[in-house]
Amino acid sequence: ATPEPTPPAEQPATPEPTPEPEPASKIAKLGLGQNISIAKSRDMGTDANGNAVLAQAQVDVTMAAVGFDADGKVASVFIDVAQTRVAYDADMKVTSDKAAEAKTKKDLGADYGMLRASGIQKEWFEQIEALEEWMIGKTVAEITGLKVKEVDASHLNVPDVPELTSSVTITVESYLAAVEEAWNNAVDAEAETVGLGVETHINKSRDAGTDANGNPVTAQAQVDTYMAATAFDKDGKVVATIIDNAQVRVPFDAEGKVSSDKTVPGKTKAELGADYGMLRASGIQKEWFEQIAALEEWMVGKTITEINNLKVKEVDASHQNVPDVPELTSSVTITVEGYLAVVTEAYEVAR
Repeated sequence: ATPEPTPPAEQPATPEPTPEPEPASKIAKLGLGQNISIAKSRDMGTDANGNAVLAQAQVDVTMAAVGFDADGKVASVFIDVAQTRVAYDADMKVTSDKAAEAKTKKDLGADYGMLRASGIQKEWFEQIEALEEWMIGKTVAEITGLKVKEVDASHLNVPDVPELTSSVTITVESYLAAVEEAWNNAVDAEAETVGLGVETHINKSRDAGTDANGNPVTAQAQVDTYMAATAFDKDGKVVATIIDNAQVRVPFDAEGKVSSDKTVPGKTKAELGADYGMLRASGIQKEWFEQIAALEEWMVGKTITEINNLKVKEVDASHQNVPDVPELTSSVTITVEGYLAVVTEAYEVAR
Protein backbone atom coordinates (compact mmCIF):
# COMPACT_ATOMS: atom_id res chain seq x y z
CA ALA A 1 0.00 0.00 0.00
CA THR A 2 1.14 3.47 -0.73
CA PRO A 3 2.14 5.16 2.52
CA GLU A 4 0.20 8.26 3.56
CA PRO A 5 2.23 11.42 2.92
CA THR A 6 3.64 12.96 6.04
CA PRO A 7 1.81 16.23 6.71
CA PRO A 8 4.09 19.24 6.73
CA ALA A 9 5.15 20.44 10.13
CA GLU A 10 3.17 23.43 11.32
CA GLN A 11 5.11 26.61 10.98
CA PRO A 12 4.92 28.94 13.95
CA ALA A 13 2.81 31.99 13.20
CA THR A 14 4.80 35.12 12.49
CA PRO A 15 4.33 37.33 15.56
CA GLU A 16 2.72 40.67 14.95
CA PRO A 17 5.27 43.45 15.41
CA THR A 18 4.86 45.20 18.73
CA PRO A 19 3.90 48.80 18.02
CA GLU A 20 6.30 51.38 19.34
CA PRO A 21 4.72 53.15 22.31
CA GLU A 22 3.83 56.77 21.72
CA PRO A 23 6.44 58.95 23.42
CA ALA A 24 5.05 60.71 26.46
CA SER A 25 4.23 64.36 25.94
CA LYS A 26 6.81 66.77 27.29
CA ILE A 27 4.08 68.81 29.03
CA ALA A 28 1.41 67.35 31.33
CA LYS A 29 0.02 70.56 32.87
CA LEU A 30 -0.23 74.22 31.86
CA GLY A 31 -0.33 77.16 34.26
CA LEU A 32 -0.54 80.95 34.14
CA GLY A 33 0.60 82.98 37.14
CA GLN A 34 0.74 86.72 37.62
CA ASN A 35 0.99 89.51 40.16
CA ILE A 36 0.15 93.21 39.86
CA SER A 37 1.62 96.25 41.61
CA ILE A 38 1.06 100.02 41.36
CA ALA A 39 3.49 100.71 44.23
CA LYS A 40 5.88 102.74 42.06
CA SER A 41 3.23 105.22 40.92
CA ARG A 42 4.23 108.81 41.69
CA ASP A 43 2.33 111.82 43.06
CA MET A 44 2.71 115.31 41.66
CA GLY A 45 4.76 117.43 44.04
CA THR A 46 8.36 118.49 44.67
CA ASP A 47 11.56 116.53 45.24
CA ALA A 48 14.08 116.94 48.09
CA ASN A 49 15.64 119.92 46.27
CA GLY A 50 12.32 121.71 45.79
CA ASN A 51 12.11 120.87 42.09
CA ALA A 52 8.70 120.17 40.57
CA VAL A 53 7.84 116.47 40.07
CA LEU A 54 5.05 115.45 37.72
CA ALA A 55 2.59 112.66 38.43
CA GLN A 56 3.13 109.27 36.84
CA ALA A 57 1.22 106.02 37.13
CA GLN A 58 3.29 102.84 36.98
CA VAL A 59 1.66 99.42 36.66
CA ASP A 60 3.90 96.35 36.92
CA VAL A 61 2.26 93.12 35.76
CA THR A 62 4.55 90.11 36.22
CA MET A 63 3.49 86.98 34.29
CA ALA A 64 4.66 83.38 33.98
CA ALA A 65 3.42 80.73 31.52
CA VAL A 66 4.66 77.36 32.74
CA GLY A 67 4.46 73.83 31.38
CA PHE A 68 4.95 71.10 34.00
CA ASP A 69 5.85 67.47 33.27
CA ALA A 70 4.12 64.40 34.69
CA ASP A 71 6.29 64.62 37.83
CA GLY A 72 5.34 68.25 38.48
CA LYS A 73 8.72 69.56 37.35
CA VAL A 74 9.08 72.62 35.14
CA ALA A 75 9.49 71.57 31.52
CA SER A 76 8.92 74.96 29.88
CA VAL A 77 8.73 78.43 31.42
CA PHE A 78 8.33 81.90 29.98
CA ILE A 79 8.43 84.92 32.33
CA ASP A 80 7.79 88.54 31.35
CA VAL A 81 6.84 91.88 32.90
CA ALA A 82 4.60 94.59 31.48
CA GLN A 83 6.08 97.63 33.23
CA THR A 84 3.80 100.36 31.94
CA ARG A 85 4.01 104.05 32.78
CA VAL A 86 1.39 106.72 32.12
CA ALA A 87 2.89 110.20 32.47
CA TYR A 88 1.01 113.44 33.21
CA ASP A 89 1.85 117.11 32.76
CA ALA A 90 1.32 119.91 35.31
CA ASP A 91 -2.37 120.14 34.30
CA MET A 92 -2.84 116.39 34.80
CA LYS A 93 -3.17 115.71 31.07
CA VAL A 94 -1.71 112.45 29.77
CA THR A 95 1.58 113.04 27.93
CA SER A 96 2.29 109.38 27.08
CA ASP A 97 1.22 108.20 23.61
CA LYS A 98 -2.18 106.67 24.30
CA ALA A 99 -2.34 105.10 20.83
CA ALA A 100 0.90 103.14 21.17
CA GLU A 101 1.02 99.56 22.39
CA ALA A 102 3.24 99.34 25.47
CA LYS A 103 6.13 96.89 25.29
CA THR A 104 7.08 94.29 27.89
CA LYS A 105 10.59 94.02 29.28
CA LYS A 106 11.30 91.09 26.95
CA ASP A 107 9.92 93.03 23.98
CA LEU A 108 12.22 95.94 24.81
CA GLY A 109 15.28 93.69 24.92
CA ALA A 110 18.45 95.77 25.01
CA ASP A 111 16.34 98.95 24.92
CA TYR A 112 15.14 98.28 28.47
CA GLY A 113 18.41 99.86 29.58
CA MET A 114 19.52 97.75 32.52
CA LEU A 115 23.01 97.13 31.12
CA ARG A 116 24.47 100.45 32.24
CA ALA A 117 23.45 99.76 35.86
CA SER A 118 24.29 96.05 35.87
CA GLY A 119 27.29 94.92 37.87
CA ILE A 120 27.43 91.73 35.76
CA GLN A 121 26.88 93.52 32.43
CA LYS A 122 23.69 91.63 31.62
CA GLU A 123 20.38 93.04 30.41
CA TRP A 124 17.06 92.13 32.03
CA PHE A 125 16.12 89.68 29.27
CA GLU A 126 19.46 87.88 29.69
CA GLN A 127 19.03 87.62 33.44
CA ILE A 128 15.45 86.33 33.22
CA GLU A 129 16.52 83.74 30.63
CA ALA A 130 19.18 82.49 33.06
CA LEU A 131 16.54 82.25 35.81
CA GLU A 132 14.15 80.40 33.49
CA GLU A 133 16.89 77.94 32.54
CA TRP A 134 17.68 77.34 36.21
CA MET A 135 14.01 76.47 36.84
CA ILE A 136 13.90 73.70 34.21
CA GLY A 137 13.69 70.26 35.82
CA LYS A 138 12.83 71.64 39.26
CA THR A 139 9.61 71.41 41.26
CA VAL A 140 7.86 74.52 42.49
CA ALA A 141 8.98 73.70 46.04
CA GLU A 142 12.61 73.69 44.87
CA ILE A 143 12.08 76.95 42.97
CA THR A 144 10.42 78.83 45.81
CA GLY A 145 13.08 77.44 48.15
CA LEU A 146 15.79 79.32 46.22
CA LYS A 147 18.31 80.83 48.64
CA VAL A 148 18.29 84.64 48.29
CA LYS A 149 20.00 87.66 49.84
CA GLU A 150 19.15 91.31 50.43
CA VAL A 151 21.35 93.68 48.45
CA ASP A 152 19.48 96.96 49.09
CA ALA A 153 15.95 98.27 49.65
CA SER A 154 15.08 97.70 45.98
CA HIS A 155 16.72 94.26 45.78
CA LEU A 156 15.46 92.25 48.71
CA ASN A 157 15.54 88.79 47.12
CA VAL A 158 18.56 88.35 44.85
CA PRO A 159 19.63 84.73 44.14
CA ASP A 160 22.43 83.54 46.41
CA VAL A 161 23.38 80.22 44.81
CA PRO A 162 26.55 79.53 42.78
CA GLU A 163 24.57 78.67 39.61
CA LEU A 164 23.04 82.16 39.48
CA THR A 165 25.36 84.64 41.21
CA SER A 166 27.14 85.53 37.96
CA SER A 167 23.98 85.67 35.83
CA VAL A 168 21.09 87.02 37.95
CA THR A 169 21.35 90.13 40.15
CA ILE A 170 17.71 91.25 39.86
CA THR A 171 15.32 90.70 42.75
CA VAL A 172 13.23 87.63 41.96
CA GLU A 173 10.33 87.42 44.45
CA SER A 174 7.62 88.38 41.94
CA TYR A 175 8.91 85.86 39.38
CA LEU A 176 8.96 83.00 41.88
CA ALA A 177 5.46 83.95 43.04
CA ALA A 178 4.13 83.94 39.47
CA VAL A 179 5.56 80.47 38.82
CA GLU A 180 4.07 79.21 42.09
CA GLU A 181 0.66 80.59 41.14
CA ALA A 182 0.97 78.95 37.71
CA TRP A 183 1.41 75.59 39.47
CA ASN A 184 -1.49 76.21 41.84
CA ASN A 185 -3.80 77.05 38.92
CA ALA A 186 -2.46 74.46 36.44
CA VAL A 187 -4.79 72.54 34.14
CA ASP A 188 -4.19 69.23 32.34
CA ALA A 189 -2.51 69.68 28.96
CA GLU A 190 -0.74 66.81 27.16
CA ALA A 191 1.39 69.06 24.96
CA GLU A 192 4.81 69.66 23.44
CA THR A 193 5.32 73.41 23.83
CA VAL A 194 4.09 76.33 25.91
CA GLY A 195 4.15 80.06 25.16
CA LEU A 196 3.17 83.38 26.74
CA GLY A 197 1.49 86.16 24.80
CA VAL A 198 1.13 89.71 26.17
CA GLU A 199 -0.44 92.93 24.83
CA THR A 200 -0.80 96.19 26.79
CA HIS A 201 -2.74 99.41 26.07
CA ILE A 202 -3.19 102.73 27.91
CA ASN A 203 -5.74 104.27 25.50
CA LYS A 204 -8.48 104.45 28.16
CA SER A 205 -6.42 106.68 30.47
CA ARG A 206 -8.18 109.92 31.38
CA ASP A 207 -7.11 113.56 31.69
CA ALA A 208 -8.28 115.85 34.46
CA GLY A 209 -10.96 118.23 33.23
CA THR A 210 -14.75 118.57 33.17
CA ASP A 211 -17.53 116.28 31.96
CA ALA A 212 -20.38 117.16 29.57
CA ASN A 213 -22.27 118.79 32.43
CA GLY A 214 -19.32 120.95 33.50
CA ASN A 215 -18.55 118.86 36.58
CA PRO A 216 -14.88 118.39 37.50
CA VAL A 217 -13.28 115.08 36.50
CA THR A 218 -10.02 113.90 38.08
CA ALA A 219 -7.29 112.11 36.13
CA GLN A 220 -7.12 108.33 36.00
CA ALA A 221 -4.57 106.09 34.33
CA GLN A 222 -5.88 102.80 32.96
CA VAL A 223 -3.54 100.03 31.87
CA ASP A 224 -5.07 97.00 30.14
CA THR A 225 -2.74 94.00 29.88
CA TYR A 226 -4.02 90.98 27.96
CA MET A 227 -2.18 87.72 28.63
CA ALA A 228 -2.40 84.10 27.47
CA ALA A 229 -0.51 80.98 28.49
CA THR A 230 -1.10 78.43 25.74
CA ALA A 231 0.01 74.82 25.23
CA PHE A 232 0.36 73.32 21.75
CA ASP A 233 0.68 69.76 20.42
CA LYS A 234 3.27 68.60 17.87
CA ASP A 235 0.99 69.77 15.03
CA GLY A 236 0.69 73.28 16.45
CA LYS A 237 -2.89 72.84 17.61
CA VAL A 238 -4.06 74.34 20.89
CA VAL A 239 -4.25 71.74 23.66
CA ALA A 240 -5.20 74.24 26.38
CA THR A 241 -5.09 77.99 26.86
CA ILE A 242 -5.52 80.25 29.89
CA ILE A 243 -6.44 83.82 29.00
CA ASP A 244 -6.66 86.71 31.44
CA ASN A 245 -6.79 90.50 31.51
CA ALA A 246 -5.26 92.86 34.08
CA GLN A 247 -7.41 95.98 33.83
CA VAL A 248 -5.61 98.26 36.28
CA ARG A 249 -6.76 101.77 37.15
CA VAL A 250 -4.64 104.34 39.02
CA PRO A 251 -6.83 107.29 40.07
CA PHE A 252 -5.45 110.69 41.05
CA ASP A 253 -7.10 113.37 43.19
CA ALA A 254 -7.45 117.05 42.31
CA GLU A 255 -3.90 117.72 43.59
CA GLY A 256 -2.39 115.01 41.37
CA LYS A 257 -1.82 112.52 44.18
CA VAL A 258 -2.61 108.81 43.79
CA SER A 259 -5.94 108.29 45.56
CA SER A 260 -5.97 104.47 45.77
CA ASP A 261 -3.96 102.29 48.15
CA LYS A 262 -0.64 101.67 46.40
CA THR A 263 0.20 98.73 48.66
CA VAL A 264 -2.80 96.59 47.62
CA PRO A 265 -1.99 94.04 44.87
CA GLY A 266 -4.23 94.30 41.81
CA LYS A 267 -6.55 91.57 40.58
CA THR A 268 -7.16 90.34 37.05
CA LYS A 269 -10.63 89.95 35.54
CA ALA A 270 -10.47 86.19 36.15
CA GLU A 271 -9.50 86.73 39.80
CA LEU A 272 -12.35 89.20 40.27
CA GLY A 273 -14.80 86.60 39.00
CA ALA A 274 -18.38 87.68 39.63
CA ASP A 275 -17.08 90.89 41.25
CA TYR A 276 -15.93 92.18 37.85
CA GLY A 277 -19.55 93.21 37.32
CA MET A 278 -20.20 92.42 33.66
CA LEU A 279 -23.37 90.44 34.40
CA ARG A 280 -25.65 93.47 34.74
CA ALA A 281 -24.62 94.72 31.28
CA SER A 282 -24.52 91.32 29.57
CA GLY A 283 -27.23 90.50 27.06
CA ILE A 284 -26.51 86.80 27.55
CA GLN A 285 -26.29 86.99 31.35
CA LYS A 286 -22.71 85.75 31.48
CA GLU A 287 -19.78 87.21 33.43
CA TRP A 288 -16.39 87.90 31.82
CA PHE A 289 -14.81 84.76 33.29
CA GLU A 290 -17.62 82.62 31.87
CA GLN A 291 -17.29 84.17 28.43
CA ILE A 292 -13.51 83.79 28.32
CA ALA A 293 -13.83 80.14 29.41
CA ALA A 294 -16.13 79.53 26.43
CA LEU A 295 -13.63 81.18 24.07
CA GLU A 296 -10.76 79.12 25.53
CA GLU A 297 -12.75 75.91 25.03
CA TRP A 298 -13.56 76.86 21.43
CA MET A 299 -9.83 77.25 20.69
CA VAL A 300 -8.91 73.71 21.80
CA GLY A 301 -7.95 71.51 18.84
CA LYS A 302 -7.58 74.45 16.46
CA THR A 303 -4.51 75.88 14.75
CA ILE A 304 -3.57 79.54 15.04
CA THR A 305 -4.77 80.08 11.47
CA GLU A 306 -8.19 78.67 12.31
CA ILE A 307 -8.38 80.79 15.46
CA ASN A 308 -7.49 83.98 13.62
CA ASN A 309 -10.04 83.16 10.90
CA LEU A 310 -12.84 83.35 13.49
CA LYS A 311 -15.75 85.19 11.89
CA VAL A 312 -16.55 88.35 13.87
CA LYS A 313 -18.97 91.27 13.71
CA GLU A 314 -18.99 94.89 14.87
CA VAL A 315 -21.62 95.56 17.54
CA ASP A 316 -20.59 99.09 18.52
CA ALA A 317 -17.47 101.27 18.80
CA SER A 318 -16.31 99.35 21.88
CA HIS A 319 -17.15 95.91 20.49
CA GLN A 320 -15.70 95.72 17.00
CA ASN A 321 -14.75 92.04 16.93
CA VAL A 322 -17.46 89.96 18.57
CA PRO A 323 -17.64 86.26 17.54
CA ASP A 324 -20.20 85.60 14.83
CA VAL A 325 -20.25 81.79 14.70
CA PRO A 326 -23.06 79.53 16.02
CA GLU A 327 -20.76 77.87 18.60
CA LEU A 328 -20.09 81.20 20.34
CA THR A 329 -23.02 83.56 19.72
CA SER A 330 -24.82 82.47 22.91
CA SER A 331 -21.69 82.39 25.08
CA VAL A 332 -19.29 85.18 23.98
CA THR A 333 -20.38 88.78 23.38
CA ILE A 334 -17.09 90.46 24.39
CA THR A 335 -14.78 91.82 21.70
CA VAL A 336 -12.00 89.28 21.20
CA GLU A 337 -9.23 90.84 19.08
CA GLY A 338 -6.85 91.25 22.03
CA TYR A 339 -7.35 87.66 23.15
CA LEU A 340 -6.73 86.22 19.68
CA ALA A 341 -3.58 88.36 19.43
CA VAL A 342 -2.03 87.10 22.68
CA VAL A 343 -2.75 83.44 21.85
CA THR A 344 -1.09 84.06 18.48
CA GLU A 345 1.97 85.54 20.19
CA ALA A 346 2.06 82.57 22.58
CA TYR A 347 2.31 80.31 19.53
CA GLU A 348 5.10 82.40 18.00
CA VAL A 349 7.32 82.21 21.10
CA ALA A 350 6.32 78.72 22.31
CA ARG A 351 9.04 76.32 23.41
